[in-house]
Amino acid sequence: MVAADTLLEQREIDLLRWRSRRGLVENDLYIERFFTTYGHQLTQRHADAWTALMNLADNDLMDLFLRRTEPQGDLDTPEVTAVLEMVRKR
Repeated sequence: MVAADTLLEQREIDLLRWRSRRGLVENDLYIERFFTTYGHQLTQRHADAWTALMNLADNDLMDLFLRRTEPQGDLDTPEVTAVLEMVRKR
C-alpha cells in the first residue's frame, strides 16, 4: 500500500500526464501548465484527485478550471479542491 503523501515516481507522473490528454485545447493548456509547475511534487493524493477530475467531460472540466462551477457531490473533497486551486493559480 502506497501512502497518500508519497511523491509519485517520474514514470507514474508521465503516465498520469499521458492519460490527461483532452479534446479541448483550452483544457490541455491548463493541464500542461499544471504538470510543468507541479509535476515534480505530486503525491498519490494529488493523483487520485486529478484522476477524478479527468473522468469529467471536457466542458465540465473547463467550467471547474475557469471557476464557472465548483466541485459537487463525490468531487467535493479537500483533495480535489486543492488540485483545482493548483490548476487555477497563474
